[in-house]
Amino acid sequence: MVSSLNDQQQLEAAFEQFNAVSSQLIDAYRQLENQVAVLNAQLDEANNQLRTQRDENAALAERLAMLLAIMPAGVVELSPEDIVINENIAAETMLGGGHVGARWTDVLAGLERSEADDTYRSAQKSSGLRLSLQAQDFPAAGGRIVLIHDVSRLHQLSSELARQQKLASMGSMAASLAHQLRTPLATAMLYTANLKQDISPEDRARFVDKSLARMRALEGLIQNMLGFVRGQVSNLESLELPAFLEDVCTVLAPQCHDKGVAFECHAPQNAAIAVMADRKALQGALLNLLENALLFTPPGGRVRLDVSAGEACLNFVVRDTGPGIDPDAFERIFEPFFTTRQGGTGLGLAIVKKVAEELGGRVRCGNQPDGGARFELELPLMRQAC
Repeated sequence: MVSSLNDQQQLEAAFEQFNAVSSQLIDAYRQLENQVAVLNAQLDEANNQLRTQRDENAALAERLAMLLAIMPAGVVELSPEDIVINENIAAETMLGGGHVGARWTDVLAGLERSEADDTYRSAQKSSGLRLSLQAQDFPAAGGRIVLIHDVSRLHQLSSELARQQKLASMGSMAASLAHQLRTPLATAMLYTANLKQDISPEDRARFVDKSLARMRALEGLIQNMLGFVRGQVSNLESLELPAFLEDVCTVLAPQCHDKGVAFECHAPQNAAIAVMADRKALQGALLNLLENALLFTPPGGRVRLDVSAGEACLNFVVRDTGPGIDPDAFERIFEPFFTTRQGGTGLGLAIVKKVAEELGGRVRCGNQPDGGARFELELPLMRQAC
C-alpha cells in the first residue's frame, strides 16, 4: 500500500515537471516566433530599401548614360590593361570611329602630337581638329578614364593672336628701324649734296669722310639688325675658355685704356673648361655687354668681367661703376631698338639675348648694391674634364 502511494506521488511529480518544461518550451517557441516576425519585418524593410536604391541607381545610371551620350566632350573608359571598354558618341566622332576593344596605344598611334602646345591633330587631317587629352586613374578598380576636348577653335584663335602679335612686333620694329636709319641717311645726303657746290678740296674731302662715316654707321646698323634676326649662331664648335677670353680681353683692353677706365678679368685657368658655341657670335655678345658697360662708365671707373664654371653652367658676369640701370627700363632693356643712350641703336643687348637663347642659355641684368650695373650671361657647360 505504501509502495503504491509512493509511485503515484513520483508520477504526479513527473507530470508536474513535464508540464513545467512544456510551458517553458511553449514560451520559448512564442518568443522565437516573435523574433522571426521582427526579423521578417526588418528583412522586408531592407529589401524595400535595396529595391529603392536599385531603382535610384538604375535611374542615375540612365541619366549618366544620357549625359555621356550628349555631352560635347569625348569620354573613353580604359581597362587596367589599357583596352577601350567604353566611349561616348563625341569620342567616336573626334577619334574617327569606334574603338571599343582596341588598345589605347593603337588609338593614340593614329594621332599626331604637337610638342608646342601638347595637343593632338586628328587622324582625319582634312577636318583640322585639334584635340586635348586628359587622363584620370581609377585607384580602386584600376583602369583610367580619358577626357577629350575639341580645342580647334581655341588653337585657331591662339594662332591668329600669335600672328597678330608678330605683325604688330614687325610693324613696331620696322618703325623703329626706319627711325634709326633716317638720321644717318639724312646726314649723309646733306654732306653729299654739299659736294655739288663749289668748295675747296679740303672741305670736299671732309664732306666725303663724313658721308662715308654715316654710310658706315648705316652699314653697322643693318649688320646689327641682320645679326639680331639671324641670332648670329651658325657654326658650333668647342671653345676652350682661356683662349677665348684672351681674344675678348685683347679687343676691349685698348678701348678701356683710351677712355681711362680700368679693366679687370677674373676667370678660372682650367684649360679643360669648354662650351659648345659659335665663336664669333659668343664673342660679339660678350663684347656687346662689355662695350655697353664701358659706354656708361665714366673715366676713372672700372669695368670687370668675372667668369665662373658651375656643375652645369658657365657664367659671364659684367660689372661697371656707372650710374646703373633705371628701374623703369628693366622690363624693356633687352627689347630691340629700346635704348637709354643718346645715339644708341638699341640692338646690342637684344642681340646678346638672342645669342644666349640660341645657345641654350639666358641673360639677366640688375644693379649692384654699391652702384653700377650688372649683367650675367649664363650658358650650358657642355664639357668639363678632370
